[in-house]
Amino acid sequence: MKRTWKTGGQPAAGRRPTPDVALWPTLVLACVAQFMVILDVSVVNVALPSIRGALGFAEQDLQWVVNAYTVTFAGFLLLGGRAADLLGRRRVFVGGLLLFSLASLVGGFADSQGMLIAARAAQGLGAAVVSPASLSILTTTFREGAERNRALGAWGAMGGAGGSAGVLLGGVLTEALSWRWILFINVPIGLAAAALSLRFVAPGRSPVRARNFDLAGAVTATLGVMALVWAIVRTDVNGWGSPQTLGVMAVGVALIGVFLAIEGRLATAPLMPLRIFSSRVLSAANATMFLLGAAMFGMWFFSSLYLQQVLGYSPLQAGLAFLPMTLMIIIGSTLASRAVSRLGVRPLLVGGMLAETAGLVLFATVSPGGTYLGDVLAPSLIVAAGIGLSFVPITIAAVSGVSHGEAGLASGIVNTSRLMGGGLGLAILATLATSRTHGDLRVGAALHGALTDGFQLAFAVGAGFAFAGAVVALLALRRSGSRPVGQAHGEVLASEPSL
Repeated sequence: MKRTWKTGGQPAAGRRPTPDVALWPTLVLACVAQFMVILDVSVVNVALPSIRGALGFAEQDLQWVVNAYTVTFAGFLLLGGRAADLLGRRRVFVGGLLLFSLASLVGGFADSQGMLIAARAAQGLGAAVVSPASLSILTTTFREGAERNRALGAWGAMGGAGGSAGVLLGGVLTEALSWRWILFINVPIGLAAAALSLRFVAPGRSPVRARNFDLAGAVTATLGVMALVWAIVRTDVNGWGSPQTLGVMAVGVALIGVFLAIEGRLATAPLMPLRIFSSRVLSAANATMFLLGAAMFGMWFFSSLYLQQVLGYSPLQAGLAFLPMTLMIIIGSTLASRAVSRLGVRPLLVGGMLAETAGLVLFATVSPGGTYLGDVLAPSLIVAAGIGLSFVPITIAAVSGVSHGEAGLASGIVNTSRLMGGGLGLAILATLATSRTHGDLRVGAALHGALTDGFQLAFAVGAGFAFAGAVVALLALRRSGSRPVGQAHGEVLASEPSL
């Protein structure tokens, strides 16, 4: 990372920037931004009881403190990633950080349910811009090969650790200060990152393509994805077979169909050129990321519930219990970023997904009278190691082999895959767990035993998601050459060498 580039102007196509400014500030800013927006997916979970008491939420409405963020985050990712390519990565990145910070400030001062939910939705919009822009900045700033792999390893570690760290930070802030500080803390961090980005991040803009923004594609894709996510997160209230769920899903699928027609036949400068999916590597990476999200989101959710509802942990204790997992994700990501140039994407990704499978199988053995050391620590560390090993190769595969002008698009697609997988997977697991628990209670089982039975089923099905991801990676990322991805500078995945 000692090589330096000048960031004061945009280099000509095919040329590298002129040496002047150190690269490490760009890496730090991208990683801090990614950590912040992923952390906010889970940071409110342990604070929900406090929020309910302060603002008078009904139980069935409280979920929208979380879902307002998730729905807008997932729905606008494609649009945010493409905007970074067309309007300028630094401009979009800074704008997203400012929106995220302002929304966090408003949410912290919220004195009504509607105000808080609207602020969380605005946060999600800012996150949908920041996340793909940060990955696009790294992809186009660092040379392909070992240098980029190290940068993406750090970025992947922040994204992977953000979810588990959110539970920890949420518990600490809620008990030490108040639930409002889980939002206030974003403000100084976001503003500082935005200010420093103006100094250290290159503009990265395609002026010609910026004049041909695919508005029709952007609207249909965003509304279609949002409709699908909305239907998924409401299944715990409406059920999977209800007219509300099926109707909204049908609308979402129809809008996605219109979007594909626009991209394939009508748009002169499509938001998402369908040819991008001709890369087997990119398609396989997104399928694996979808399954990783399905397993990972459920694991965080149900392990947190087990700690609090069965073992009786306070929010702070539950948060601290996730600290070893957070550290293990960072360690695994660091090791993966160093090993991927030597071993390639496929061995690390398959190994990581199998480790997650093993950890979730162990989680499925938790007991009503269990302990943290006996039931939680070992499986959480195994799952965390697998997440760390998986995130880096998935990220590298998803953004390699696309042009610099489409790096934001690839970033938006892989982030959408993770959130869609997480939303769908969590909805499925929550439905199964709740059904099992209610069934046990109806036949007279004790509460802790019924809850644990539901959690066991959720962990077991989550293990199935992770194993399916390992199978996809093993079969789709097959070897077709002699050297691992990213081993040499300039190696492009369009030709898809050895993985």
